[in-house]
Amino acid sequence: MAKWVYLFEEGSAEMKNLLGGKGANLAEMTKLGLPIPQGFTVTTEACTDYYKKDRQIAPEIEAQIFTALEELERKQEKKFGDTKNPLLVSVRSGARASMPGMMDTILNLGLNDEAVEGFARKTGNPRFAYDSYRRFIQMFSDVVMEIPKSNFEKVLEEMKESRGVRTDAELTAQDLKETTERFKQIYKDQKGEGFPQEPKRQLMEAVKAVFRSWDNDRAIVYRRMNDIPGEWGTAVNVQAMVFGNMGETSGTGVAFTRNPSTGAKGIFGEYLINAQGEDVVAGIRTPQPITKLKEELPECYEQFLETANRLEAHYRDMQDMEFTIENGKLFFLQTRSGKRTAGAALQIACDLVDEGMISPRMAVQRIEAKSLDQLLHPNFDEEALKAGQVIGQALPASPGAAAGKVYFHAEDAVMAHERGERVILVRQETSPEDIEGMHAAEGILTVRGGMTSHAAVVARGMGTCCVSGCGEIVIDENAKIFELGGCKFAEGDYLSLDGSTGKIYNGDIKTVEAGVTGNFRRIMAWADELRTLKVRTNADTPADALNAIKLGAEGIGLCRTEHMFFEPDRIPKIRKMILSETVEAREAALAELIPFQKGDFKGMYEVMEGRPVTIRFLDPPLHEFVPTEEKDIEQMAEEMGLPVEKVKAACEALHEFNPMMGHRGCRLSVTYPEIARMQTRAVMEAAIEVKSEKGFDIVPEIMIPLVGDKKELKFVKNVVVETAEAVKREKGSDIRYQIGTMIEIPRAALLADEIAEEAEFFSFGTNDLTQMTFGFSRDDAGKFLSAYYKSKIYESDPFAKLDHNGVGQLIEMAAQKGRKARPGLKLGICGEHGGDPSSVEFCHNAGLDYVSCSPFRVPIARLAAAQAAINNNEN
Repeated sequence: MAKWVYLFEEGSAEMKNLLGGKGANLAEMTKLGLPIPQGFTVTTEACTDYYKKDRQIAPEIEAQIFTALEELERKQEKKFGDTKNPLLVSVRSGARASMPGMMDTILNLGLNDEAVEGFARKTGNPRFAYDSYRRFIQMFSDVVMEIPKSNFEKVLEEMKESRGVRTDAELTAQDLKETTERFKQIYKDQKGEGFPQEPKRQLMEAVKAVFRSWDNDRAIVYRRMNDIPGEWGTAVNVQAMVFGNMGETSGTGVAFTRNPSTGAKGIFGEYLINAQGEDVVAGIRTPQPITKLKEELPECYEQFLETANRLEAHYRDMQDMEFTIENGKLFFLQTRSGKRTAGAALQIACDLVDEGMISPRMAVQRIEAKSLDQLLHPNFDEEALKAGQVIGQALPASPGAAAGKVYFHAEDAVMAHERGERVILVRQETSPEDIEGMHAAEGILTVRGGMTSHAAVVARGMGTCCVSGCGEIVIDENAKIFELGGCKFAEGDYLSLDGSTGKIYNGDIKTVEAGVTGNFRRIMAWADELRTLKVRTNADTPADALNAIKLGAEGIGLCRTEHMFFEPDRIPKIRKMILSETVEAREAALAELIPFQKGDFKGMYEVMEGRPVTIRFLDPPLHEFVPTEEKDIEQMAEEMGLPVEKVKAACEALHEFNPMMGHRGCRLSVTYPEIARMQTRAVMEAAIEVKSEKGFDIVPEIMIPLVGDKKELKFVKNVVVETAEAVKREKGSDIRYQIGTMIEIPRAALLADEIAEEAEFFSFGTNDLTQMTFGFSRDDAGKFLSAYYKSKIYESDPFAKLDHNGVGQLIEMAAQKGRKARPGLKLGICGEHGGDPSSVEFCHNAGLDYVSCSPFRVPIARLAAAQAAINNNEN
């Protein structure tokens, strides 16, 4: 028979997957002989079985629960449901990964109308007995029966008001008895039957409720944010109650062995006298700092310190502990590795290394890679934020904090920036034409778009705060106004954004620059020693590239040349090329762009000082470069000396039903080879000149995008080689160069062995590869993905976290087939997934040479690459 239930004494810390983090730690603390209220754990496997059986607990699991309950009764010398000396229990969740506050808890379970009277007599404290009962009724009704707890809170507030007291602790036994009766009436009114009196029924309903809470909305969101698989399930811990609400020598609290905000060594925490755990969490009463416990209950305080330090030494990590004091006796209810800020995580990891408790390798494992975002972007001043007014929340698309004046158009944002103003660019959605305004802005807010929308991707690349997809905004860009959260904003009004949380604030909240500390550099140095996967950056300007180098980038994996065409002095020339009707006219227009492109590339090469640079040739459809507004079309016609109608007709002719799958990428160079010639000349001349002037060993990497066939690649490659060799002859240079392609079409992955015959490197463009494999737009997927999460079709956004099963198979297949055809084939990834830790680990396991990501995600990728190597026992 399968074992579904374990007494604490039967488990250990190594059984986390089966017992959950809380259950495994309670078992470990039991083995250490610490003061733990005894109990048992219903396993995570029982939870998954519950869902397989259509949310029913199997009879054999129920039988094992009651067998364990009998053993607990024997140990506690109390009887569950007894009218003289009842055993009361808590029922708590406990997943493998810590999910604080995401799932449900029920305290004081086992009380009923008869047991509460016996409990009052046994304890000699009727007030405490009825306080425990009213708490149980409220929690059971809320958590198990889904009766809103506000119904009960209203009654409690009325009771306190009628008695002229401020806190629950001031109510008398009779007050609480009356409150209990009113609570039971609420239950009866809502459910049509009396409050459950059978303790065993209470217990089984509570266990089901905790299992059920694994799939509540907040738990699902938390799992998605923290890459916790839904298939894991949660354990349930049933533990004998100890009571912090028995009087002035009882209490409850939460404490850490180090400061979770700063990492400073020393006990940090709070407690309440005469209270239960939810009182601390709910903030109904103001807790006391843990140090004050030394004055009120000195013996408990000394025992607490000794045990806390012992736990930290045992687990070799900062601990987050819940404790209760019952009539002067200390009990620990749980311990776990404490949640901490990124700055605190670095401080704690380095301190533990210095204290000889852990190795640098373990320190690298301890840091949550995603959390480094907190260190790399401006943040709001803590005090100023407390006074801030939240008016909305949307997708935290690019981390950091920003405050400034609202502007609705890119050109207005640029002018405001030039006047020295701080700018928040608010748009329905952004396009490549907004690039200057985005660059000028401190923060970007969009009504539409997801985490990998244009606004999100470009903002992350720039390190600019961005909140996207705020559908609650009502905006009129022409009138330059918008409304959100009951507030109206016009151009020039102040707005503040938190790109780390997605919160939007009214007014101007002070920000502070984030600093890169010595601890940060130290952890990164350890990570670099451990990792084998290289980390490059996606950068389109020398400034972006320089910033990425400061953050540890080892090259450029993606330079998007189209972003270079949107400058005011360049876009007329690209438009002239687009509207030209002959090859000669197009070549003449493109010749005007060569000096600009060449200058851009020279700047990139100089900053990179010989590091590899992959330059992607023109990728977007041409319609993105032409105007759409009537006045802009008229201006363009005037500049080019053409009739307005002719320009309008040419612009309309560029319209495509599905531009993402249309005339773009390598298809542009197949249609207009002169584009590839111009870009090749600019790349090669820039490389040759910088090599001559600076002495850097430059090997340009020319990447041809959106290839789906070997012949397609060969056609464009021939144009590139012909031009590159001509430039080398002209300059008398023997410079080497490489030609590769972007694998972003499923067909290219399927035919990777053929394509590798013409390509010296592959870079996986996972943004488009994901889009084409799934068959939905990354900009529109946010409209329906929430329904997919709720229905458990998907657990995460495939544009934010690489889909290992589908898209991942294509990558692995392309890598294997490509290297079989060309053993020295260099492999990288340049989609947004290059900065996602779980995706980085996938790339490491798939044998890629490097990942490339936005500059501000470079440290995240470096750390994730080191952790991937450690997880595979390579160091």
